[in-house]
Amino acid sequence: MTQILRLRQRILFGKAIAIGPGKAELLQHIAELGSISAAARQMGMSYRRAWLLVDTMNQCFAAPLVEAAPGGSGGGGARITAEGEKVLALYRRIEEQSRAAVHQEMAELEGMLAETPPANPH
Repeated sequence: MTQILRLRQRILFGKAIAIGPGKAELLQHIAELGSISAAARQMGMSYRRAWLLVDTMNQCFAAPLVEAAPGGSGGGGARITAEGEKVLALYRRIEEQSRAAVHQEMAELEGMLAETPPANPH
């Protein structure tokens, strides 16, 4: 039996998720694609949802992580800022170091799992 457990970190600022796995993925796609809407499509989410996630991130940090240019005839687009690149890199390091720190415990937990995950998790 090979199960794979995943460790997912969310960095909270008050009640808001400042950054977590989904927001980090969104930042990565915006960096690669230069567009919030293209990043949203890549992730299978609505533009509105992506924009709300970006807005929350921008409100949580002292400097914006994403800057968007208005659309129109010249297009629009978005880019992650230097601060956004730094936050994304730090978050990725946190993920990597966390996985390494709990590797043994995760392996032990994995050995204790049932044969199959629940069909309707709550």
